[in-house]
Amino acid sequence: MDTAQNQQHLFPTVRSGLPLSAPLDWLRQGADDLKAGGSTSLFYGACFAVGAAILFLAFRHAVELVIAIVTGSMLIGPFLSMGFYEISRRRETGEPLTLGSTLVAWKRNVRCFSVYSAILIVLYLIWARASLVIFALFYQGGMPTLGSFMSQILKFDNLEFMLAYLFVGALFASLVFAFSVVSIPMMLDRGQDSITAMLASFLALTRNLPLMVVWASLIVLLTVVGFATAFVGLIVTMPLVGHATWHAYRALIEPAAA
Repeated sequence: MDTAQNQQHLFPTVRSGLPLSAPLDWLRQGADDLKAGGSTSLFYGACFAVGAAILFLAFRHAVELVIAIVTGSMLIGPFLSMGFYEISRRRETGEPLTLGSTLVAWKRNVRCFSVYSAILIVLYLIWARASLVIFALFYQGGMPTLGSFMSQILKFDNLEFMLAYLFVGALFASLVFAFSVVSIPMMLDRGQDSITAMLASFLALTRNLPLMVVWASLIVLLTVVGFATAFVGLIVTMPLVGHATWHAYRALIEPAAA
């Protein structure tokens, strides 16, 4: 017990110098975990798809809220992916891959997960408010319908609004990505406190910035594919990203000393 507590206070060793092709290896390993996890992995993917569809249908007449919710779901996605991380961890240790065991994985470090989730909720609320402010300041012609909004995007109308929205959205997404690259897998695997895990995640990003740009681009691409297929693709793309993130954590952070 003393050894485990001491490891929580040691700052993790962050690796650097990984090749730019590493994210492709993570995705291949993630695909293997997806196959091994089977219905358990697909269950979590289906939760992503159903949740996205429900939010879209509920707020489809308020485009400014739909976009905030969609992008906000990407901000809290790392926390929702805990089930994928637990499946990958259990596959490594040879533990049973049961749905029930993955649903309660958060119990092993509930205090730190609570702190982390509170931080994400605050960031999401700030982003949702910022989204409404940007619409009010830059969007011309009143609040749009979904059809008119997509038409304006495709025609590159309201360019000032698009640039402002993309800039602020990218700022929030980059901030969350920086502090969540490996933080939740680390809290799940090592019982690490939330602040240390987030700082180690930020350090992993800064030490491997080109690599992290490639990894973030692949995550965005797979997420877009999931949304573009009427959310059905999320059933597969979200488990793939989630499992691959576990292997990104393994590649970027030195294992804890025994």
